[in-house]
Order: sequence, then structure tokens, then C-alpha cells
Amino acid sequence: MHIADIKILDCTLRDGGYCNNWKFGHDNIRKIIRALVEANIDIIECGFVTEEVEADQDSTKFQSLEAISEVIPKDKAGRLFVCMINYGEYSIEKIGASSENAVDGIRVAFHKKDLKAAVEFCRKISEKGYKVFMQPMVSLNYSDEEFIELIRCANEIKPYAFYIVDSFGGMKERDLLRLFYIVENRLDSGIKIGFHSHNNMQLAYSNAKALTSVKTLRELIIDSSIYGMGRGAGNLNTELLTEYLNETEGKTYILNPILRVIDQVLNAFYQENSWGYSIPNYLSAKHNVHPNYANYLVDKQTLRIEDIDEIFAMMPEEKRDGYDKAFIKDLYYKFMENGKCYEEHLNEFREEILQRTILIIGPGKSVVDEKEKVVRFAEEKKPIIISVNFEYDAVDTDYIFVSNLRRYSELDEAVREKCIFTSNIPTETGYMKVRYASLLNNIDEVRDNAGLMLIQLLKNLGAKEVYIAGIDGYSHMAKSNYAIEDMSLMASNIILDARNRGMELLIREYSQKMAIHFITESKFAQ
Repeated sequence: MHIADIKILDCTLRDGGYCNNWKFGHDNIRKIIRALVEANIDIIECGFVTEEVEADQDSTKFQSLEAISEVIPKDKAGRLFVCMINYGEYSIEKIGASSENAVDGIRVAFHKKDLKAAVEFCRKISEKGYKVFMQPMVSLNYSDEEFIELIRCANEIKPYAFYIVDSFGGMKERDLLRLFYIVENRLDSGIKIGFHSHNNMQLAYSNAKALTSVKTLRELIIDSSIYGMGRGAGNLNTELLTEYLNETEGKTYILNPILRVIDQVLNAFYQENSWGYSIPNYLSAKHNVHPNYANYLVDKQTLRIEDIDEIFAMMPEEKRDGYDKAFIKDLYYKFMENGKCYEEHLNEFREEILQRTILIIGPGKSVVDEKEKVVRFAEEKKPIIISVNFEYDAVDTDYIFVSNLRRYSELDEAVREKCIFTSNIPTETGYMKVRYASLLNNIDEVRDNAGLMLIQLLKNLGAKEVYIAGIDGYSHMAKSNYAIEDMSLMASNIILDARNRGMELLIREYSQKMAIHFITESKFAQ
């Protein structure tokens, strides 16, 4: 017995779109397709079809199969061209007969809760003449009995391929092979078995190798993307899989076109919004939760890794499968609002700030670049100095305001006695501990920004005027954002721009109740 055949399905233009909001650009879409054709890739996925977007020639989220047909070359050179529909996002009535479009096949992704309706959807697509790929999301969430029932449904409608889908990248080799043999022994012999993986645990490549080693006459399809481009930890790399199959299975994939498109197209996307292995994405796989939850918590830039692990452990099973932003936002703030307050020194602190000039020192790069201004101001005005989430060494700070769990863990224990902590910080030390929830604002992107929380605290206590250094606003160059380089954390430009807008709005709002003066360069200076 031997493997009859293994085919590669490249999903760069679809799964890779999670990294750039599917905005590949019209010319780049054609470059990627041309490279995949030249590389002899068997099946090329061109993107999503959904009713939830406007027409956009630069995007691989398409309004119709007709729109996808426009990017498929007239000479397909023997390749299959497919697209994906997330069940529920496109009406079956809008899908014409296969003879009307250049699309050869449709992949239908669906969750377990939609199984019956999705199978019927697949049946109707098949009747229209398309090759149907059944993609049960998060295959590990099915019990063996449920998976067997799904296979029985597949046998009734005879799809082109039935998939094992490792949506969250948590599948071990034993899990993959167990599911494979359940499918192998029950799926009609004419139906291909596909495997779609993610790389949260760095197992996409090894799992693919394990699948190619099984003894079967069944045709297999393995999904991959160029450069591993995909949400979070990314996918199996097309360039790795092609080389491996050339060496072990006598395939004739051509690597150079793939390397060329990495160099000419994908590198730029990677620089803009990188993907690949990360501890938060590993944790999402460990807890079998949607990777967007990891992205949300990482983007907050307030949590330690162990905090993310703890939040995932708190999540109920029914919320782990699909991404619910409102749910994770609520869970995050519930987690952060835990903890005791001790405000014995609150009145003392209030009296102090009402009698003296107040200088807030944020961690922005300007307090290094314009250190002389800060030192001169401190010498002339003799203000009460409160730094934010770090100890500033150019002047003697009176207090350090700390609301960020990450920054707290990095703070020298020697300075913790003069810290004003928010109640989410797990410590019994410090000068004072104030209620975290009382300092939040109503703009999501900066709701618990430490500098804004400190301004809110001072406003709550009656301060009418503050001077600020080092609350600069965010640059797209990560190393330009912080006084201490080790404080730099990666975030997408979209997130940084949203934070800048949020901070500008809040500072403008605070300025109506208190005088705010910037003594160093800032995007928010009036």
C-alpha cells in the first residue's frame, strides 16, 4: 500500500488576509496567483466570498464568484481555483452554476452548532457543479460520535474533500492521526481528506509530515500559505512543504516563484503586521480558544503572560470556539478590577497636589531627548513629580503611578514604597492603592491607558492644573516611543493610530476641566 497522491492547497490570499485585512492590492493579488501557478501548486485559494463587504479590487474578500473569476487566469495550467465561504455569510441563491464562473471549488467553513444547515448548504453547492470542500472548524471540539455523524453526512452528499481542521493550532500528532483514521475508515473512498493547520504550537510542519507518512490509497490535500502568512502564529509554510514533498514524494514543485513573491510582496506585509509563533498564541492553543482572544489581550499591553494564561483558564467552554469581542473585553476588565484598595493616604495626597505644582512624567522618548527641559522645570517650579509606570532618573520623583501589570513586574523593588498602585496590581506594598475601575474612560483603545488614568485620578481629587512631559503619542517606529528601550512593545500601526486618536480626544476633554500644559514635544499639545 502506498499514498496515491498528495496535493497542496495554498491559502495565502484567504488565510493570509487576516494579517492585512485582505488588502493585498490588485497587482499583488495577480503576482501571488501567477507565482503559485508557476510553482506548480495544485489548488489555489483566491479569498473569501461574503455579502459583508463592498466591492474592492484591492481586496481578497469578494462580493461574488464573478468578482473572483476576474483574478483567475484564463489559462489555469491544470490548477484548481477555489474560494471559501464562512457558512452564514453568503446566500445560496447568489451562487450561479459552475459553468458561469472560473471558480472550480468552494470551501465551506462551519462551526459545530451549524452542522446540519451547513451540510445542506454544501449539498446545494455541489448540485450547482462545484467541487465542495467541507471544513468543520475546530475539529477537536467534536466528540468521536459527532465526528462520525459528520462523516456520514459527507458520504451522503459526496464532497470533493472532507477536512480535518486545526483552527486553533492545538492539535498534537496523536490527535491528528486519531481523527485521520476515524475519517479514513468511514469516509467514502472517492472523497479526498484535507488537513488545515495553524502554527500556534509550532506543530504545523511536523503534523503535515506525519500525515504524509500514513499508509493509505486515499488522496490527501494539505493546506499551506506562503511565508506561513496567517492570523497570529500563522500557517504551515508553503515553501517548507513544497521542498519536503519534492524530496520525499517525488513532487515537482518549483520554489523560486514562491521565494520571489516573499521578497517582492509579503515581506512588506510582514514588516507592517508580523505573524508567527508567540507565547500568547501558544496559550490560546493550549486552552483551545480562538486566537483573536490572544490578540486582544496582547494588544492591551498591560498583562503578563501568566495573566493571559489565567484569563484563558477562566473562560467557559461555550465561549472558546468563536470570537466574542464584547465577552473578552468584559472578562479582561473583570480580571483587572479584582484586588483590594488601601487609601489611608488619600487625603494627605489630595492636600499635597492641591498646594503644589504637579508634573506628570510619562515614559515617552521626549523625556530623554528633552531632558534639560524637564530638569530645568523641576528646579524652577519645585513641583510634586509623579512618573507613570517607570522610575525616571533625571530628577527625583515623589511618586510612581503604576496600573500596568507588565510594568509592575519590571519595576525595581527599591522604589515600590513610593508607588501609587491601582487595585489590579497584586501587591500589599506601596504608598497607596486606588480603585482601578474608578479611573477608566469610555474610549476602548485607551480605556486603561496609565497616563490618562493618572490624569483622571488627579482630576477626581480636585487638581485644576497639571504639567506633562513624556506623554508624546505613539509613533509607528516602536523604538521611538519609550524613554527606556526595553519598554517597547510591538503593536500594529492601526492600533497605534487608534490610541493616538483616543488620547487626543480624552486630553481635549480633560482640558475643559483642568489646565494641561506640555513641557516636552507631544502630538497632543494644543
